[in-house]
Amino acid sequence: MTPEIRDLADGDWPSVWEIVREVVQARETFPYDPDMTSAEARSMWVEGASGRTVVAVFDGKIVGTAKMGPNRPGPGAHIATASFMVAAAARGRGVGTALCRDAVAWARSAGYAGVQFNAVVETNRAAVDLYRREGFDIIGTVPRSFSHPVHGRVGLHIMFLEF
Repeated sequence: MTPEIRDLADGDWPSVWEIVREVVQARETFPYDPDMTSAEARSMWVEGASGRTVVAVFDGKIVGTAKMGPNRPGPGAHIATASFMVAAAARGRGVGTALCRDAVAWARSAGYAGVQFNAVVETNRAAVDLYRREGFDIIGTVPRSFSHPVHGRVGLHIMFLEF
């Protein structure tokens, strides 16, 4: 079953914060401070007017979230970026795929020329494989730039989908 993807509502933040905290504190997939507060996370995750923040909902429960917007300002604003987080209990159920497809569709409809992911941890095989299935290419890898709690220093892929 495909989750419902909808824009973030004001009352959604406590559920989104649970997911963000879980993912960031695991230290396996995002280069964010694992000690960040809810307020710090909210200011980083909730996009302003030029972007969009969404949630994925299964059976009335928020199980994932994504943020998307321009990758860079000014001359780089024609390329979008996006980030995705899925609750551990919901992984492997198509939530990440649904969020990725929604972000790509949003970027296309907003007139972007492509989508760039700036920091995909190379050991996050589920994400790398998902993005490749959706048409993204690895265009570069910054070696040993992410400190993984199990694998040590691993690379961060830059992945790109041109429209």
